[in-house]
Amino acid sequence: MRACRSTLAGERTAPGAPALLASQRFGPFFATQFLSAFNDSALKNALVLMIAYGAAGRASAQLLIPLAGGLFILPFFLCSATAGQITDQTDKAALARLIKLVEIPVMLAAAAGVLAGNAGLLLALLLAMGIEAAFFGPLKYAILLDLLAPEELVLGNALVEAGTFLAILLGTIAGMLIAARHGAAAVAVLLVAVSCAAWVASLFVLAVTPAAARRRARWNLAAATAEILRETARDKLPFRAMLGISWFWLAGATYLSQFPAYVRFTLGAREGVVTLFLIVFSVGIALGSLLCSRILRGRLSARIIPWGALGIGLCSVDLWLASPRPSDAALVGFAAFLTDPAHWRILLDLLGISLAGGVFIVPLYTLLQITSAPERRARVIAANNVVNAGAMALSAILTMALLAAGLSVAGLFLLTGTATLFVALLFRLALPGFSTAPALVAGDRA
Repeated sequence: MRACRSTLAGERTAPGAPALLASQRFGPFFATQFLSAFNDSALKNALVLMIAYGAAGRASAQLLIPLAGGLFILPFFLCSATAGQITDQTDKAALARLIKLVEIPVMLAAAAGVLAGNAGLLLALLLAMGIEAAFFGPLKYAILLDLLAPEELVLGNALVEAGTFLAILLGTIAGMLIAARHGAAAVAVLLVAVSCAAWVASLFVLAVTPAAARRRARWNLAAATAEILRETARDKLPFRAMLGISWFWLAGATYLSQFPAYVRFTLGAREGVVTLFLIVFSVGIALGSLLCSRILRGRLSARIIPWGALGIGLCSVDLWLASPRPSDAALVGFAAFLTDPAHWRILLDLLGISLAGGVFIVPLYTLLQITSAPERRARVIAANNVVNAGAMALSAILTMALLAAGLSVAGLFLLTGTATLFVALLFRLALPGFSTAPALVAGDRA
């Protein structure tokens, strides 16, 4: 059933995060997507680390690790358009239950692969998880407008983003435990238990009336994808929001992919510092998302978007300024790293980048939802997922090309930050166009 909506955004006081999480309208859905993100991250990171530190040689590992990432992203290119069409024409709660039910046997097989240390089986299962994630993606954001009132939407998006990044962090840690063979059996059982818990949580998600009339799904995946991209490009406001979200994922993928190399070769620190960077980045995104909700207080405003991009850019530039020259000195451990005051500046820059990222991304996702027609909202979000996947693939290609050309990792961060300053300017210039969004408050239209 659909949540009761007020006629003007900000007309009622938005509830606090604890109240929204405890509500039947939002709590079960939040638990479902949180547990799903955990399992995706755990399986993917376990496989990558098993390849990196397993019996395969260096050359094999360098081929298999990108293959693992590609197998997970590939379904977003192939399946998102059809997934969006099905989501628009289906009770989203029923679809979530079906997707989470399918995940249980996949995770049972993944547990067997973990215990056997079979990377080949896990590669195949990673593709299966990618397909499942591609079908869950449009549902994840499209259902929020069915479950939440307008004044709850910003907070709902903030909680989804915060929960997703914290789940990814916890999943990464679980994946490390699997790869290191420390308690692999316990973590394998955890994967199955989490998939079962996600399905149980999905049983309590409120039923939603389908947004569009049922028609035959298009299984010509390439044609369906091309069609939804053309349709979305004609809608100016959703398309602008989509481009901003894709920039966030391009920049984020650039940072996350280069943390190990930056820590190892620029900072001269051991693996524990990479984990610290992941923690700071993930917690920063979560806190930034909640900070955005606190600043807006349920009133959606596009004016905060350029400030988020500005924060990412300025902190990235300072991260470059704070970075030392690479050296061949002996690697320092976690404790020694933290005793150097210069490293605290780097950690603060990293926290600033991620905090600003949370502020940047929450209003963009909210704008994408409210400016899309209800009967095709899931398809628009599916198109966004396709473009996001393309942005992350582009990030990988450009990163490899720039590093091969001799650019340092710190220089890559500088380039990313400088480009984000340009993105901030573009969004500042585009603000008058966003004032036509139906759920923006009167202050944005001035």
